[in-house]
Amino acid sequence: MACILHIETSTKVCSVAVSQDGKVIFEKADLEGPSHAVSCGVFVDEALSFAESHAIPLDAVAVSEGPGSYTGLRIGVSMAKGVCYGRRVPLLSVSTLQLLCVPVLLFNDNVPEDALIVPMIDARRMEVYSAVYDRALREVRGIQPDVVTAETYKEYLDKGPVCFFGDGAMKCKSVIDHPNAIFIPDVWPLAKNMMPLAERAFMRGEVKDVAYFEPFYLKDFVATKSRDLLHTT
Repeated sequence: MACILHIETSTKVCSVAVSQDGKVIFEKADLEGPSHAVSCGVFVDEALSFAESHAIPLDAVAVSEGPGSYTGLRIGVSMAKGVCYGRRVPLLSVSTLQLLCVPVLLFNDNVPEDALIVPMIDARRMEVYSAVYDRALREVRGIQPDVVTAETYKEYLDKGPVCFFGDGAMKCKSVIDHPNAIFIPDVWPLAKNMMPLAERAFMRGEVKDVAYFEPFYLKDFVATKSRDLLHTT
């Protein structure tokens, strides 16, 4: 197992964690943001100091890759790249949508065994970025921008329970009026929950090019919808 520094800044929450041998040994989080420009650097310095004070060598840095806030992701990715360059360690990335699924799958006892899970990142108005996974985190439908209506996820809801969560979910509760819809509140992407996904990437050697890695910004929503409109006219 590796010692990994985790950085998560995709939403208003800023958090940093350190994991070693499958356990989180350090965590700091600011849930009141966005104040990433201040908090992220302080948290990373404290995390690195913690590791050094315990004589734990850093093996990799993991960063949440989005979709998420342009400003937040730029801060987190820039910080991750700086540590990678300075410490000469590899860069790992974790999908923010998969990250949101971790606490729901591991710590929520109210998710039915046959449920599909739909993490949502808010993209303003009734727009979200989402994906559809099963309980084994296998992709049923890939990441895409959705303008949420009663019909958006109906094909999945008609087949069984579907759990919606993330900062884009609660605004959709009144629109997705289906008996199989389950809304789970207060699920945020947190660095401490990156550990299982980051360790899997590290063990598989799925490292990113530090010089060229770019996250997935929510600003791409407009461009994507514009391209779709052009293709249908």
